[in-house]
Amino acid sequence: MSKKKLSLDDIFNDDEFGILDSKPKNSTIKSEDERLIESFQEINAFFEKNDREPEATNVSEFKLLSRLKALRNDANKVEILKTYDTHNLLNTKEEVKSVEDILNDDDLGILDTDDTLSIFKLKHVQPASERAETDFTARRKAMNDKDFAPYETQFKKVHKELREGKRKLVNFNYESLKPNEYYINNGILLYLESVKWEKQVQEFKSGTHNRPDGRTKTVFENGTKSDMMFQSLYKALHENGQMVTNPDFINEEELFKNANIVNEEDVQTGWIYVLRSKSTNPDIASINDLYKIGFSSIDVNERIKNASKESTYLYADVHLLDKYVCYNIDAQKFEHLIHRFFAEVCLNVDVFDDKGKRITPREWFVAPRSIIDKVISLILTGEIVNFRYDNINKKLLLK
Repeated sequence: MSKKKLSLDDIFNDDEFGILDSKPKNSTIKSEDERLIESFQEINAFFEKNDREPEATNVSEFKLLSRLKALRNDANKVEILKTYDTHNLLNTKEEVKSVEDILNDDDLGILDTDDTLSIFKLKHVQPASERAETDFTARRKAMNDKDFAPYETQFKKVHKELREGKRKLVNFNYESLKPNEYYINNGILLYLESVKWEKQVQEFKSGTHNRPDGRTKTVFENGTKSDMMFQSLYKALHENGQMVTNPDFINEEELFKNANIVNEEDVQTGWIYVLRSKSTNPDIASINDLYKIGFSSIDVNERIKNASKESTYLYADVHLLDKYVCYNIDAQKFEHLIHRFFAEVCLNVDVFDDKGKRITPREWFVAPRSIIDKVISLILTGEIVNFRYDNINKKLLLK
């Protein structure tokens, strides 16, 4: 008796125990749209809890505010989130038509001049009442035309030098925050004129930290001034700021145009040298990879013979590790360059002369010897302008 030839349908239909049934697996991996919706739901939850949009009053709210603004500016994401926008949060973007619109959109209060407002109203960072009186209530006041006039002239000059390429905007870091320098915060040019230091060491839950703080004199190009704390200004710039370089920064390339290209008309200008300290001061002797990189127009051995009597050598004798003869290098520009290049690893220690006067030398750097040798080679060839030092990984990186 011949058997009937079965079809695939016959086989599937005869699956009495459901062996051939398949069920789709539930993936635990979220899609890009799911992550987008989840991030927006956080903003919805904030609105439902507080009955308002997030504001730049503290770090967590500022992150939500930044996220919301980014979503509003992305038409594709707005389209995806339409059905979830139960509070009409994505359709509130207004066209900027006037200066008043710009002032109203100043989330960090940089343009505020009311005495009750501060540049950076961070809350709940540290509950101490002293911190509240300094960091969060630094008042900004409008300057009269007469007082602001000399600053306005300088602000205009800085803008002109930026347009001409004599100055540049570079990434902001803690070491670059110092008096007599210009910075950009949220698109506003400001000038840090001075700092009246009040604290050198501060107590935190994590321990004692050497973190100087004090009242600043900060002037803004919109004709206002502030006596905000140094650390408050740092936070504002760290969040959204850049440093304006000095014209010397652009002149670095000029420093090397003819450097160490020797011809019959050239005269030796000096030596670059590398030293290690013989200091017995525990604060200095305990530091590994501590070296002084300097420039001398006279023989280096002659220059360092009285090292133990000079603050620049930490009032101690030194080991001369190496020296390099130089031609056509401007000593002052070289020192500015090397200090800026190794700014993040510049030694920050105080020494005292025989009269008890405190001195903070700035020519000593903490970096591996191999890095220092490479940097000097790049200086001599002029290639140093194309590199930067990565202190975290202790590497030279192309800019």
